[in-house]
Amino acid sequence: MIKDAGFEHVIKYFDEDGDGKVSPAELRQKLILLGEDLLLKEAEMAIEAVDSDGDGYLSLEDLISLMEEGGEEQKLRDLKEAFEMYNDSDKCGFITPKSLKRMFKKMGESKSIGECKVMIKQFDLNGDGVLSFHEFTIMMQ
Repeated sequence: MIKDAGFEHVIKYFDEDGDGKVSPAELRQKLILLGEDLLLKEAEMAIEAVDSDGDGYLSLEDLISLMEEGGEEQKLRDLKEAFEMYNDSDKCGFITPKSLKRMFKKMGESKSIGECKVMIKQFDLNGDGVLSFHEFTIMMQ
């Protein structure tokens, strides 16, 4: 879990009464000041979606959890983008030895098809000679 990573100041900004939690009314009021038009019911629903202890308030832990989720989604988007770079001209949905060789060449490195086959084999879980997105994500961990 991320330490408070600076999220404490976010909670303090929204937490007008200083109780360490953000109520739907506090969330609505601050978002209106930031130019967002939000109904109280919408603020309640937003907090309810991430409220881990069911008290109707947004806590620091809830905010960190929400940010961690967003981080995972971004990481997945970044992995998909990287996978597509290796798969750019074949568009077959897999990283092939040929596409891997091409990517190395773009990065200024020279690898043979044989070397690329060996690299792929290390993470090729089903033995088909290519890397799927799933195998690529395992390789990147």
